[in-house]
Amino acid sequence: MAMRKILLAYSGGLDTSIIIPWLKENYDCDVICMAADVGQGDELEPLHEKAKRTGAAKLFIEDLREEFVTDFIYPTLKAGAVYEGKYLLGTSFARPLIAKRLVEIAVREGCDAICHGATGKGNDQVRFELTVKAFAPFMEIIAPWRVWELKSREDELAYAQERGIDVPVKKDRPYSMDRNLWHLSHEGADLEDPWNAPPADLLMICNRIEDAPDAPETVSITFDKGDPVAVNGESLAPVSLIEKLNEIGAKHGVGVADLVENRLVGIKSRGVYETPGGTLLYEAHRELESITLDRATAHYKEQLALRYAELVYDGCWYTPLREAMDAFVESTQRTVTGEVKLKLLKGNIIPAGVKSPYSLYSEAIATFGDSKELYNHKDSEGFINLFGLPLKVAAMTKQRVEAAE
Repeated sequence: MAMRKILLAYSGGLDTSIIIPWLKENYDCDVICMAADVGQGDELEPLHEKAKRTGAAKLFIEDLREEFVTDFIYPTLKAGAVYEGKYLLGTSFARPLIAKRLVEIAVREGCDAICHGATGKGNDQVRFELTVKAFAPFMEIIAPWRVWELKSREDELAYAQERGIDVPVKKDRPYSMDRNLWHLSHEGADLEDPWNAPPADLLMICNRIEDAPDAPETVSITFDKGDPVAVNGESLAPVSLIEKLNEIGAKHGVGVADLVENRLVGIKSRGVYETPGGTLLYEAHRELESITLDRATAHYKEQLALRYAELVYDGCWYTPLREAMDAFVESTQRTVTGEVKLKLLKGNIIPAGVKSPYSLYSEAIATFGDSKELYNHKDSEGFINLFGLPLKVAAMTKQRVEAAE
């Protein structure tokens, strides 16, 4: 099937490196590549030459870091969304952002289709394609892993070798990894057996607990309406703030999560995630909300956070429900302003202080001492009588029925 132009979501990894020649061989087309800079560091530097060498007509490298933080990381943080108790969604909310920019470039360049290298077993195929459908409903999508004859990493390596393509996968580091400003994920190889502990040399961002400093360090994080704005009293732009907290958290071995998660496609998958700065932000944000949100709002928000995390994980970022949830979350964040202190030691995060001009905590009421003007202990008797009335009526009814039998 001939196509004039196909836009490929390009990373320079094994999959996308061989997809370029595969597309040219099977679709008789020009391949345009787009790589998104979401904070993966020096991985982007050699891509121009590499894409050209493997047959790409051109490569766009798009700096999406600021948008990634303000429009994806911060909303998810403020929602308190964590997937299955551990995963801070680093890959999940990067994919919709990348896919949105893919659509913009594909339309601008007059492309006939958009191609991605996500596998047929993973979540990313859903995240990419739902976003494409949301912005370009009639754009054709090509997913090589669902149609080509290559069935394994070994097949891919052989395909690359036949065409003289240099690929980054080495035998001494066989993991599938995804890195951005928020996290680094590790999957595959010996990690596929949940009985295997992560090898000692797995971590690439965080210190191992054994290598973390023996002395604790206290870090303060300042928030304005739910958004983090300063670290240790220094105002920082969003990208710089994440980078600063990554550095601090990684030093102390904070933010390593090892979990077997439930993929959307029904497969359980084991991954190890390094999210040092993000873990600090979640902990600090939770502490600040503990004094600024009332009980009913805080408890309802916890329920919403579970559903929000599922939506993000499932690739449903650009949906009416997620947008409606954001409206609720933004309303709850109007008073989430203040400062939080955290003590870090050997992978542990210990709350060390929290304050806010909107604090609902009243020492005068909470004290065990005399606070008769604000709270009269005698008032609790009537409250308990009313609160327990349904239990009392049910017990009386049960006793009456049992006595009549």
